[in-house]
Amino acid sequence: MDEEVTIIDSNTRNEKIKNFFINNKKNIILGFSIILIAIIGLLAMKEIKERNKIKLANQFNITTINFKTEDKQTTINQLIKLINENDVTYSPLALYFLIDNNLIDNKNEINSLFDELINKTNLDEEIKNLIIYKKALFNSNHSSENDLLQILNPIINSESIWKSHSLYLMAEYFYSKNQKKKAKEFFNQILLIPNANKGIMVETQKRLNRDFGE
Repeated sequence: MDEEVTIIDSNTRNEKIKNFFINNKKNIILGFSIILIAIIGLLAMKEIKERNKIKLANQFNITTINFKTEDKQTTINQLIKLINENDVTYSPLALYFLIDNNLIDNKNEINSLFDELINKTNLDEEIKNLIIYKKALFNSNHSSENDLLQILNPIINSESIWKSHSLYLMAEYFYSKNQKKKAKEFFNQILLIPNANKGIMVETQKRLNRDFGE
């Protein structure tokens, strides 16, 4: 008797499963189709991104290799085009190449290219902070106190690994302007940072001992 009940229950369960698939055949097929399309789409996007990365790498390498033989403006145009691609690797490298080789004299144009990277490129947070720091470094010889602080504030008000570098830059800036009180304040802030760069910490202590008698 128990075996018969078990067989009936099993047949009933199998019938329910069969009926479920029959009644929901369209929805099941649609669901699998959507999943399959999504997987194919993701794989296609990955392939496109990889090809685009290779393309940008080739463009950067060709541009920098031919730098000496091409006219200056052609190199500038190609590197600016790379920057505007907003690629996390080759856009920063293109800007650094422009700056390192003094290809653009207009500081406002360079700052606009910095802003393109900072505001429109999907950078890792600390890479973004590094570029902000480099922008401040680029502007440190010709910017006002307020302008320089405005650039660096996102780092100074954070726990970034570049915070000690930024404070040191501001300290040196004020020292060069003979504003020693402000310089000392920024040097002292560095000593309070738990994750301050060790090299910066050593240099800061040296400066305080040598120039401020501490």
